[in-house]
Amino acid sequence: MEKQKIHVSEIRELAKKFAPEQIENCITQQMQEGMNICDISGPTEHVISELAKASLVRDLTDKGMSLNDAVRELAKRIRLVQMAFKEED
Repeated sequence: MEKQKIHVSEIRELAKKFAPEQIENCITQQMQEGMNICDISGPTEHVISELAKASLVRDLTDKGMSLNDAVRELAKRIRLVQMAFKEED
């Protein structure tokens, strides 16, 4: 599995700027139309990945976690998934 670059500043901004419902709408819009109102562009795979990460961070901050801790939790979860794929090899 190829490691994905985490664009932390982009994820932070998206999580601060948009509500979870808006992020979900942007994901749906990106899949259906190839563009979205969240003002993030690029290949659809990249856009959906970044929006999904921002959605998780926003969800955690809405539950009371600080933005920094939410980003750390995201990184932790990504590492766990990557480790699971390494174990399959």
